[in-house]
Amino acid sequence: MDADWRKYNPPPELSEVLAACPRVVIASTTDELLELACGNGTVDDRMLFEVAYEIEGKGRYVEATVARVRNGICVNYTEPYMRRRDPDCLVVGDDLPTDKERFRDRFGYDFAELREQVFSWLKTQELAMFGFIAGQRGMGLDALAIAPLNTAFFALGLAMLQGIVPYEELSPSFTPRAVIYVAPVFRHTHFAGKQVVVHNRRPGLHEIFSFNLYPGPSAKKGIYGVLIELGEQDGWVTAHSSTVQVITPYDNVVTIMHEGASGGGKSEMLEQIHREPDGRILLGENIVTGEKRYLEIPRTCDLRPVTDDMALCHPSVQRMNGKLRVLDAEEAWFVRVNHINRYGADPYLERLTAQPSKPLLFLNIDAVPGSRALIWEHIEDAPGKPCPNPRVIIPRDVFPNAVNHPVTVDIRSFGVRTPPCTKECPSYGIIGLFHLLPPALAWLWRLAAPRGHESPSIVCGGRIESEGVGTYWPFATGRRVAQANLLLEQFVTYRDTRYILCPNQHIGAWRVGFMPQWIAREYLARRGVAKFRAEQIRPARCPLLGYAMHQLHVEGRMVARWFLQVDTQPEVGEEAYDQGAEVLYNFFRQQLTPFLQSDLAPLGKLIIKCCLDRGTLEDYEALIPVEEL
Repeated sequence: MDADWRKYNPPPELSEVLAACPRVVIASTTDELLELACGNGTVDDRMLFEVAYEIEGKGRYVEATVARVRNGICVNYTEPYMRRRDPDCLVVGDDLPTDKERFRDRFGYDFAELREQVFSWLKTQELAMFGFIAGQRGMGLDALAIAPLNTAFFALGLAMLQGIVPYEELSPSFTPRAVIYVAPVFRHTHFAGKQVVVHNRRPGLHEIFSFNLYPGPSAKKGIYGVLIELGEQDGWVTAHSSTVQVITPYDNVVTIMHEGASGGGKSEMLEQIHREPDGRILLGENIVTGEKRYLEIPRTCDLRPVTDDMALCHPSVQRMNGKLRVLDAEEAWFVRVNHINRYGADPYLERLTAQPSKPLLFLNIDAVPGSRALIWEHIEDAPGKPCPNPRVIIPRDVFPNAVNHPVTVDIRSFGVRTPPCTKECPSYGIIGLFHLLPPALAWLWRLAAPRGHESPSIVCGGRIESEGVGTYWPFATGRRVAQANLLLEQFVTYRDTRYILCPNQHIGAWRVGFMPQWIAREYLARRGVAKFRAEQIRPARCPLLGYAMHQLHVEGRMVARWFLQVDTQPEVGEEAYDQGAEVLYNFFRQQLTPFLQSDLAPLGKLIIKCCLDRGTLEDYEALIPVEEL
C-alpha cells in the first residue's frame, strides 16, 4: 500500500532515498508481498514473472523467475551459482573491530564511495519497504527492509523469516537500528557476478547491503549477523542450531539442541526417521560389500520443533538450574530438502508443504505457474544434475505442535558431515553413531567447526574446511575470540546439559545419511537423563571423539558395534582409523591456534593447549569437571 514512510523514523540517508524515488510501496502483510512478488497484476498468473535489469554489456539480464503456484510461489535463479550461499560473500565496510575481511582490502577502495552509488541507484527505483523486529521483541532490535519493487520475492522471504510489523500497528517509538538494502545490479557492475553482502556498522545503526537476490547470505544470515553483533556487545549468543522437544511413547520429554555447519543436520533433526517402503529403517549400506543393515522401530517419538537454525540464548530466558535455555530467533524456517528426492521419502513434510495452511516460498524447485510445487522435484543445475540446495520457507505456525516459548536443553548435539573411510581411502569419517563429549571437548568442536563432506548448502571445495567459531562465524562481523569466550562461558555455566557428537552421510565404510542423529535422538530420548553405566561406553581410540558407545539397544534391537566404534570395521581397521584421526588433529591444530590471543579466557587457553599437546580424555574432563556422563 502507499502510505507515509516517515512513520518508520528512517535514518537520514534513507529518508533522502525515499523522498527522491518514484514510488514507495509499504507492505503490512506477507500477503501483500506475495502479490508484489508475482508482478502485482502486471503478468497473468499462468506466466512467469521475470526479475530482470538492464546491465551494461549484458543487456536485459534475468536474475530469477517467479511462478505463482497453488501452494505459494516458486523462485528459480538463472545461474546455478546463485542457488547456494557463497561462504566468502560477507565483507565489512566500517572501521570497527573485526577479524573479517574489510571492503577496502578486498576491492581496493572505501565502501563509502559505493554506498553513495547505491543510494543514488535506489533513488531511481520503485521501492518496497516494511518494518520488522530482528530477533524477538525485547531481545532484538527494530529494523527496515528496502528493496526494488520487482524483487518483492526477496522481501517476502525476509518478512516470512523475521516477521513484519503492520503499518497500522507501528509504535511511535519504532526506531530502526538495522536496515537491509537490496541492490542486485551491483553484482554485475562491481563484483564480477559474485555474491557480496556488506555489513556497515555505524553509531546506533547496522546497515546490510545485499548485492544479490539469494536470501541465504543476506535476508537470513545477514540478519543473523545483526543478532551476533548485538550479542557480542551485550554478552550473549545466538546459537546456530535446531532444537526439538522429543516425546517418547512413554510420555517422557527430552529437549535436544543440534548445532552444526551448513549441511550438519539441523533441519533434519526436526524430521521423523525416513523409512523404507516396507516400514523398516535402513541404518546403513556398506559401500564396499553392498551389505545393508536395518532396524525396526514400530513407533518413533513425537517431535515438537522449537528452533530450526537460530536459537537465542538471551540472558532474559536463562534460569540458574545448570541447563541452557533457548528461544527461536525466527518466524519461519529455511528448510533444505535435497535429501527428499522421491515421493514418500518424508510423507509428513511432503504433506505439510503440498497443502499448507498458508502460502510458502519455494526456491530451486521445478514448478510451472499454476501447478503445485513438490519438494522432491528439484531444479537441475545441468542435465541430470539436480541442484543440491532446494529450499522452502515454512512459517512456524504452519508446523503443528511448534513450541513458542523458551525451553531447557537436556542434550546439546553437534553434527558433522563425514566422508567414507576405508583402508584404501582413509579419512576423518571415523565418528561412530554418536559420541559423548566432556564440556571442554564440546567447546573445542565448536571452535574448530568443521564444515565437512560435500556441503549441499554452499559453494565449497572437497577438502575439510571450517565454518568458523560456533559454526556461525561466516555471518559474524566482530572478533572470533569474543565469540569463543561467550561460548566457553555457556559450557562452564550450564554443566548439567550433556554433549554429544553425531556424524552424517558416512560411518567408516557405511553410507548412513542422517540416520545416526535420528537413531541417537530416539535412543537418548527413551533413556532420559540416566547416567551411562561403565560397560555401555568406552574412551574412543581418538581422544578428540570423547567416549564411544560400546553397546546400544533401541527397542530391543542391538546396533552392531562397527557402527559405534569405527576402528572395529574390517573395511577400516586401526591403521586407517589412526590416519583419519591424524587428519582431525591437523585440522584442529590449524583452526585452534589463531584463538590463542591475549584476550582469550585463561581456561580457553588451557583447553586449546591440551588439544595441541595431544591431551587425554581425562585431561579434558579435569578442565571443566562435571558429574559422571
